[in-house]
Amino acid sequence: MTDLPDARAIALYLDMLASERGAAANTLAAYGRDLAGASEVLDGRLATATAVDLQRLFVHWQPLAPPSLARKRSALRQFFAFLLAEGVRADNPAAQIAAVKPGRPLPKSLSADAVQRLLATLDTELAETGTPAAIRLKALLELLYGSGLRATELVALPRNAIRPPQPFAIITGKGGKERMVPLSPPALAAVAAHQALVPKDSRWLFPSGKAHLSRIRLYQLVKSLAGRAGIDPAGISPHVLRHAFATHMLANGADLRSLQMLLGHADISTTEIYTHVEAGRLVELVQTRHPLADTG
Repeated sequence: MTDLPDARAIALYLDMLASERGAAANTLAAYGRDLAGASEVLDGRLATATAVDLQRLFVHWQPLAPPSLARKRSALRQFFAFLLAEGVRADNPAAQIAAVKPGRPLPKSLSADAVQRLLATLDTELAETGTPAAIRLKALLELLYGSGLRATELVALPRNAIRPPQPFAIITGKGGKERMVPLSPPALAAVAAHQALVPKDSRWLFPSGKAHLSRIRLYQLVKSLAGRAGIDPAGISPHVLRHAFATHMLANGADLRSLQMLLGHADISTTEIYTHVEAGRLVELVQTRHPLADTG
């Protein structure tokens, strides 16, 4: 292995990228920063790094977003391939670096306080106006947050899918799969008030014209309510309310299997993403409830 300082090795590699591959200036700058940063973490020994050194490097980079990690991996593999081709090294320690899998973005959610503000605003409007539109919105919101329905499931509910005081509904979800969804007393009351205003010959619980309420209209209604409640509309949607249902259920002791059934997830790995909000609560739980927590 030829002893070549990191700065010189990186400069030669970037020069090759520019002259032989016509790399864009932005690419050269990004790869240059990645390699210089790697050299700094490894105390100036990047060009002579071992596979173990690179593992340590990726542990250091672990908090970065998956796209950044993927770019750094690419920079390292190409850098060491260049050193191998030029005879500077006899191996490529980066060849076995595992590909970086794209991370699943964490779902947006709302705090319980924010949800209460939405409901309080709507209750005030109901008390002041009592319009059919406000009554319908109350039913929609209670079902979104109270039962975690998908927007598509909610707007397409048949008129008789919910039969108060029966405390559940049979929902047809993705792939035509049916599931039972428990309904809270507030949701049942809100739906009963709305159903009384829906024509008995209507096919839909939330009719609109010749069809049912559209997802886009539901989206608009939720955004508008958020604005009236003093909540940034950019951070809310029907899907965010579904996520709020899931995260708040977990925070109050629901287990993943039950939550999977409530949400209609085919794979529990989809449900597991909601555990990100529970890390702090679980740490506190161990610290306060474990039998040895008070020993010292």
